[in-house]
Amino acid sequence: MAHEAISVFDMFKIGVGPSSSHTLGPWRAAQRFLGVLKEKNLLDQVQHVKVLLYGSLAKTGKGHGTDIAVQLGLAGDDPVTFDVHKIGEKIEGIKTNKVMDLAGTKQISFDPEKDVVFLFRESLPFHPNALTFEAETEDGTRIAETYYSIGGGFVTQENEKPSEENSVTLPFPIITANDLLHWCLSTGMSISEVVQENENAWRPEAETRKKLLEIWNVMKECMYHGCHTEGTLPGGLNVKRRAAQMNRELLKGRTCNGFEEWIQCIREGGNSFSYTLDWVSCLALAVNEVNASFGRVVTAPTNGAAGVIPAVLAYYVIFHLDSLDEDEIIHFLLTASEIGSIYKKGATISAAMGGCQAEIGVSSSMAAAALTERLGGSQRQAMMAAEISMEHHLGMTCDPIMGLVQIPCIERNTMGAIKAITASQLAMKSAPDYAKVSLDTVVKTMWETAKDMNTKYKETADGGLAVYVPLGLKEC
Repeated sequence: MAHEAISVFDMFKIGVGPSSSHTLGPWRAAQRFLGVLKEKNLLDQVQHVKVLLYGSLAKTGKGHGTDIAVQLGLAGDDPVTFDVHKIGEKIEGIKTNKVMDLAGTKQISFDPEKDVVFLFRESLPFHPNALTFEAETEDGTRIAETYYSIGGGFVTQENEKPSEENSVTLPFPIITANDLLHWCLSTGMSISEVVQENENAWRPEAETRKKLLEIWNVMKECMYHGCHTEGTLPGGLNVKRRAAQMNRELLKGRTCNGFEEWIQCIREGGNSFSYTLDWVSCLALAVNEVNASFGRVVTAPTNGAAGVIPAVLAYYVIFHLDSLDEDEIIHFLLTASEIGSIYKKGATISAAMGGCQAEIGVSSSMAAAALTERLGGSQRQAMMAAEISMEHHLGMTCDPIMGLVQIPCIERNTMGAIKAITASQLAMKSAPDYAKVSLDTVVKTMWETAKDMNTKYKETADGGLAVYVPLGLKEC
């Protein structure tokens, strides 16, 4: 297997919900298409653009906001910086006026109802999440580019060659968990320390630290905002937000201003099993309620699973630390990212390819390893925790009702977070020498399970809860 260098910032990306593969990926693909037009010096000559959505992007694209994402991308907006509160206004303006400022500079006619085409019965062989951008210039020249959103915000083209410009030689190349273990044992370094050394090949350590704290800040804001926002989620299911009510009940009338004061209030409430469990669930719900409402989140490693790692990291910070120790947070994220990259290389992090085991399962596995290392577990115990967590997500389907990342997706984040903590506790009380299943074995098993899984359980809304529940909801 060829070596693939994946950075912590490939696994953790700041973006907009509700889906990394159906929202962030198509948004990035649209930006790449603009880049092609600029390279060919054709941007100023374009008079019409059409977007074709295939496979899973077509079947659940409306619920995941794919049509919205491609419009924002074509308009030249960026998911990291665009004001999420203006998404509705911007999209409504394009729909009403049937005009788009392509790349923010060239005004063209654009009717979303006609120019974003959902090809429900067509799929491309390379990946279920495919989309094609077609542009026509004033002199009749036609340009078409096809992209694949392969999970976690990653975008590629079929037969695309890695850019030499972005290639990097890592001191500790890692494809498998066994590779990671080899470097840990031969150097005596922890997983996070090995990852940090690899990150140094991309950029100075101070820059990595700064960017990781930016990731953490978005996670913090997401949890805090989600725990203080009432209402109903958009999309038509009329799902009531629950995190704010849980937060209010758990605080028992105490008011807290700002994240740090809020964390201190939570600490003062105790550390009983039920109290801790409620907070982990509340925090995971909060993140994915923000995600489901087109809020800003961190793909970890995907948007649909964005609540697991923040909830487990916050659990560690609140109930195991006395303060918001930045070093602890950075090491947690470094370890988690490496476990995620092993799944990305050896299996998939795309629900359209592997079902929900590829999203919630992977995020839970990442969180379990990171928590174990921070609690003092050995490198092998951390990998054991990652294995245990995924072992009990194997075969999990992706069957979003109405194609929305709400039911069962939001609650699944709470399950993934709790399983990560349980897996960590089991690994910390176990001797890895006696383990029968390795992390590499479970990664391979997950991939084989993904390939065997019926397509209707892979983010198509054609099976499972997506088929049986909507009938009842419509009658209510």
